[in-house]
Amino acid sequence: MIPIGTDTRLRVGMVGAGGIANAHLPAWLHAGAEVVVHSLHGGHDLVARHGAGEVAASLDELIARVDVVDVCTPTDTHPEIVFAAAAAGRHVLCEKPLALDPATAEAMARACAAAGVQLYPGHVVRYFPEYVALQAAVAEGTIGTPAVLRFDRCGARPHRAWFADPARSGGIIMDQMIHDLDFARWLAGEVETVHARVSDSAPGTPTGVVSAHVVARHRGGAISTVTGTWARPGTRFRYGFHVAGTDGLLSHDSAADPSLRTDTGAPTDGGGDRLLPDVSLVESPFVAEIREFAAAFRGGPAPRVSAADGVAAVRIAAAANASLASGRPEAVEPAEVAA
Repeated sequence: MIPIGTDTRLRVGMVGAGGIANAHLPAWLHAGAEVVVHSLHGGHDLVARHGAGEVAASLDELIARVDVVDVCTPTDTHPEIVFAAAAAGRHVLCEKPLALDPATAEAMARACAAAGVQLYPGHVVRYFPEYVALQAAVAEGTIGTPAVLRFDRCGARPHRAWFADPARSGGIIMDQMIHDLDFARWLAGEVETVHARVSDSAPGTPTGVVSAHVVARHRGGAISTVTGTWARPGTRFRYGFHVAGTDGLLSHDSAADPSLRTDTGAPTDGGGDRLLPDVSLVESPFVAEIREFAAAFRGGPAPRVSAADGVAAVRIAAAANASLASGRPEAVEPAEVAA
């Protein structure tokens, strides 16, 4: 592993130039990092769009030039890139989910640990202000012991074809709902069983509407329900939660209780197509997330999400996908990677 001095700029190599890269690149620039991009498609456009960064001709070139590798590619390509980064002694930020199956996610975490490098999953919902306030209130005992938790999120169905292929994305539960499954586990503890259902108006295609529902039973007795929807193009991103405990209830609906926002319309430059929330005057959660990771990469405090959290989230989502196939509740096996 290459030591990262506090008196030098962090060198970050971003792999991929799709929707999420348009959130990560400006966040890295905000953190003062030097950024190099490698992508099979769109790398030069991404750099030009945000006015900073360089383009590497190959993954090997990118890894050789940086301290940190930021993986922003389709999910099925994550393992190969993370293993290559670990072998070269580079720290890693990998977009969620880490992998499509728990065994591979655990192998990625072990490879990074063995190489002495840090690995963090991009569970950015842990940095959304409303969810930060929720977690703090629950941790302080404001509502007592969490008992019933309900989460929902809805956005436009991703137009890129790989999202519609479960062999590449893991489907809506693994790709979108993993955020809320992770957050439910953070609040109420380890998940014991899950039961899932899905409705898709156009299976195997990037059109139509798909919605899934997961009921999770936590080991401590709490019950969480998570609903996720990929809707028609142009659908406004919306999310919310209702968390009831023994002493109270905490609720939020992004549509009913918005902060001051600027509606920038549906982008036409490949920048997300309503996959992300509208711009807000509150600090971007991506900026908060990447600032915390950057500090950790320099030897600072551990961030609020770990590689073990990323593995655990994949385990829950994989069990939910197994429930879709079996039609029965499925057990969530405990993770082998220590938190």
